Amino acid sequence: MNHANDLQAYLRQHQEEMLFDLEQFVRKDSPSQDKALVDECGLFLRELFAKHLAAEAEVIAQNEVGDHLKFTLGQGNEQILIVGHFDTVWDKGRLPFRIEGNKAHGPGILDMKGGIIQALWALKAIKERGLSLNKKVVFLCNSDEEIGSIHSRKLIEEEAAKSVCVLVAEPAEASTGALKTSRKGVGIYDLKLYGHSAHAGNHHEDGINALEELARQIIALQELTDYEKGTTVNVGTAKGGSKRNVVPDYAEAQIDVRISSLAEAERINEKILGLRPQVTGAKIEVTGGINRPPMERTEKTASLFAVAQAAAGELGLTLGEASVGGGSDGNFCAALGIPTLDGLGASGEGLHAEHEHILIDSLAIRAALLANLLVKL
Repeated sequence: MNHANDLQAYLRQHQEEMLFDLEQFVRKDSPSQDKALVDECGLFLRELFAKHLAAEAEVIAQNEVGDHLKFTLGQGNEQILIVGHFDTVWDKGRLPFRIEGNKAHGPGILDMKGGIIQALWALKAIKERGLSLNKKVVFLCNSDEEIGSIHSRKLIEEEAAKSVCVLVAEPAEASTGALKTSRKGVGIYDLKLYGHSAHAGNHHEDGINALEELARQIIALQELTDYEKGTTVNVGTAKGGSKRNVVPDYAEAQIDVRISSLAEAERINEKILGLRPQVTGAKIEVTGGINRPPMERTEKTASLFAVAQAAAGELGLTLGEASVGGGSDGNFCAALGIPTLDGLGASGEGLHAEHEHILIDSLAIRAALLANLLVKL
């Protein structure tokens, strides 16, 4: 039996144990902004690494979010970075863990606790089958990805810069199981608009309507969308005013931007931060910027994907690649010029949705794919 089949056989034999670990992990609710819960979940993750890999975490303590965890496995002059986040978008108790046929449901099970468990078991399979890696593996688990990785970005970029490649255990492309070789960048902006209040009946002419200014700005912002360039600008929330018979003196909006290239990111960022009032006497304030740079497909990434395709082929899998609109921590790594493969995590559907689930029978084969890729690297 070659090592690819050996890894797959080992992981299929232990798939029920993988599912058990995943269930316990998912039951540890970890909403990004509840530090106590995230740290409790992190402690459980540390116990899993100690149990399965005899690995002790380097704890990167945080004040505002959960502590980040770094595990270093093996030895070598070069390193491979695996990235995974264990925070979720779900409040405590919001979703139950349940199994329905081949689907396991639960908060963060797909995004992305399933991927972390698969990656952990991929490393365990390599160890238990007596295979060796010629590079050390750094497994970085951060606690704040769902709120922009503001506190972990520097750490991720530092480790990525030391690595020959980065493997991200985010979910696979839902319909095909493809890996993600490019992602759009993400911009987040807040728009505040100031006018002057007045009685809508007696002194309407004295008012400066902040909602009118908002309406004009919404139209201007939405017109920045250019599907041919892969650019979308979305005003996702808008509110203002106080009473029906008062000219509103304040309004605000939240804006989401997706871009496919660094050049387009710079152009759109300049346009949004350069917005000017259109209603006489109104004032506007724009804050924010590009939260995640685009993850652009490069020749280095294409070469890394070719290795993953070969690893999949040895397991009897056909592996495709995809470009997606959502961002991940892989964006930070790719923007540094480090070859980055994303989507190496679980197969399933329902990111950030109540029907979030993984396909149970894919746990072993997806873990085997990552394990075989690590051996080939």
